[in-house]
Amino acid sequence: MRALIWLVRLFLFLVLFGFALKNDEVVVLNFFFGRQWQVPLVLVILLFVVIGVLIGVSATLATVYRQQREISQLRGKGGEGMPEVRSGAPVVSGPDLPESY
Repeated sequence: MRALIWLVRLFLFLVLFGFALKNDEVVVLNFFFGRQWQVPLVLVILLFVVIGVLIGVSATLATVYRQQREISQLRGKGGEGMPEVRSGAPVVSGPDLPESY
């Protein structure tokens, strides 16, 4: 299994490396007030991918933080207002259901 994972990683690396080699032309980014930045196209793509990942992670972290805070508040109440949880196997019966799980 480890060898398969490394083969997938190697394949992905080679594909991305080939993409970088094919897109090494210099592009000009024009900013305000006549400012320009000359940079290889692959770096522009990489920059915007990283920015997109950072935005996605920050949005996810905000949601996870809110959910963790909500869970800790519910645990702090001592379970008041929460439904009772039974332990053990469910009790079911019927012609096409097994006797036990």
